[in-house]
Amino acid sequence: MASQAAVTDFLADPASHGGAAVERIDTHISAIFLAGDRVFKLKKAVWLPFLNFTSLEARQAACEAEFTINRRATPGLYLGVRPVTRQADGRLTLGGDGVVEDWVVEMRRFDQATLFDRLVRTGALDRPRITELTEAIFTFHQAAPPRPDRGGIAGLTWTVDTNRASMLTHVPTILNPDKVGRLAEASHAALARHAPLLEARRAAGLVRWCHGDLHLGNICLFEGKTALFDAIEFSEDIACIDVFYDLAFLLMDLDHRSQRRMANWVMNHYLDLSGDYAGIAPLPLFLSARAAIRSHVSATMAAGAAGERRDHLIAEARSYLDAALDYLSPPPPRLLAVGGLSGSGKSRMGRELAPFLAVPGAAVVRSDSLRKHLMGVSIHDRLGPEGYTAEVTRRTYQTLYDTCATLLAAGHSVVADAVFARPEERAAIEAVAAGAGIPFDGLWLEAPPDLAAARILARRANVSDATPDVLEHQLTYDLGIIGWIRIDSSPPKDVSLAAGKAALGI
Repeated sequence: MASQAAVTDFLADPASHGGAAVERIDTHISAIFLAGDRVFKLKKAVWLPFLNFTSLEARQAACEAEFTINRRATPGLYLGVRPVTRQADGRLTLGGDGVVEDWVVEMRRFDQATLFDRLVRTGALDRPRITELTEAIFTFHQAAPPRPDRGGIAGLTWTVDTNRASMLTHVPTILNPDKVGRLAEASHAALARHAPLLEARRAAGLVRWCHGDLHLGNICLFEGKTALFDAIEFSEDIACIDVFYDLAFLLMDLDHRSQRRMANWVMNHYLDLSGDYAGIAPLPLFLSARAAIRSHVSATMAAGAAGERRDHLIAEARSYLDAALDYLSPPPPRLLAVGGLSGSGKSRMGRELAPFLAVPGAAVVRSDSLRKHLMGVSIHDRLGPEGYTAEVTRRTYQTLYDTCATLLAAGHSVVADAVFARPEERAAIEAVAAGAGIPFDGLWLEAPPDLAAARILARRANVSDATPDVLEHQLTYDLGIIGWIRIDSSPPKDVSLAAGKAALGI
């Protein structure tokens, strides 16, 4: 294997960048040099079970693929691929006409303080920003080319087997051999259970050329907007995957950083946008595979580190391995229905309680979102009277019951969010839980009409089309006997949330 020392020394030299100070960042497969307003990313000449960068030709191809793939997500961030050449006088230069020594990807530099893994540590990652991120991911997935030749049961089997092979190189020095074996066994059992669904999703076009490495460290703010970068370029097996498996890396990363509430918000906003509730069934397997990847990557980095950094990486590798096992043993499912007239706070209550009910939180099935999907419009579009006929409402509630039943059968907890004004609607959602043989809780949220109307008027970018006039009409309903736990949502949010948690015993 040829040494890259001369190239790395050249890229680390301020003289190579007009005198600008150079900062170097290393990953297990790349050396990244930041100088002035530019970034140059060099592929390391390494071989791993999932890539081979030992040849110059392979590194060039990987650089060109990285540029092509990442331009889809954030065009302005990636500038091109440049050769590092040796001139006739023996000097190295960027983009010269001499013999090519190596290749680099050139990018614009961004403020590393805006990396999302840093924002989450400082508490600067708020709900509007995470909502923007979710919508950016959904848009990226929608535009990504389908790859029915990849993914499915074969793709996930390759991932599970590659994870095991990568982990075994760190057994027993870093990783526990018994845990690695149990993880492989449990993963293959999950693969067998979900094989028909994984194949159906592949055939339906839900395996696409995705990002492939969608954790918080590969997301930043660029020109004031959320930007995805550093997508996988070296392996179609890793990048051409189920869209929900792509999303699962972000969900796992947030969950592992004790941000389950945020992970659940991302998951449920993605569900609202996509209507892809079938992606929830294999989610435990997806989360486990993502944690396993972080485990062996951390172990690989630990093997080349020393001192406190090595100790930290070893602890991380072991923690991710434990998480990978835990994800494959989720808690038993339960169904929570949250009802109430418009402006009562039912949707907020459902979203806030969901993270406590499952990993990484319950799936929130909202009648407002389902109605938009049934009508073939975006959740951000407003429906006219044609979207609120008795027949559309009947279909919306039936879809809600069916979706909840499917999710519960898959073993995932659900929050059903709808008005549930009619006694028969409340009885129907209770029957879903009874049919699944799982626990049911019903909460009825209520607030003074003037407060509910004020909440409706204050909404921004909300999927609900309700207006104060709609609320006035709802106030004429005969609600019948409400057997669910009634919660006054007029106190401050934390007070009403505490009442909701108390009602559920959490």
